Amino acid sequence: MIDAASEEAFVARFGDLYEHSPWIAREAWRARPFADADAFLAALSAVVRRSGEEKQRALVQAHPELARKFGVDSELGRLSASEQAGAGLDRLSPEEFTQFRALNDAYRARFDMPFVICVRKADKASIRSELERRLAQSPKEELEEALRQIDQIAALRLKDKLAS
Repeated sequence: MIDAASEEAFVARFGDLYEHSPWIAREAWRARPFADADAFLAALSAVVRRSGEEKQRALVQAHPELARKFGVDSELGRLSASEQAGAGLDRLSPEEFTQFRALNDAYRARFDMPFVICVRKADKASIRSELERRLAQSPKEELEEALRQIDQIAALRLKDKLAS
């Protein structure tokens, strides 16, 4: 069930759906009650969409860069580490790591934010291909795509929470 006795309990339960951004769950709490998980996800997404570009960019910036060295990235949260490992990003060959590093650097130089993709719906090859494709988008298009990917990540995280 998507409810809690208090705002604090609600944020404690759902605040990690969006990477390092419990403010989104806190804001969505005001829209209770939620008919179902889809209504809750719509409320979360609406919070992000009306938050303005500055907060949206901060949300994207809260996400870790893909394929960084595992075990040395202190900002890589438990959920992100698990998701990246599921896509094989914790088992890159030296050559693959060099390729990802170059693509990530090019992406950050172009968009001034980390590349975000729902890695649970991808593998190493499709992630690299998508990174290459998205480098050609405009900054506005890419911010929108990053937000769509973040919503997909949050939806999968919510599904996991509700199943446990």
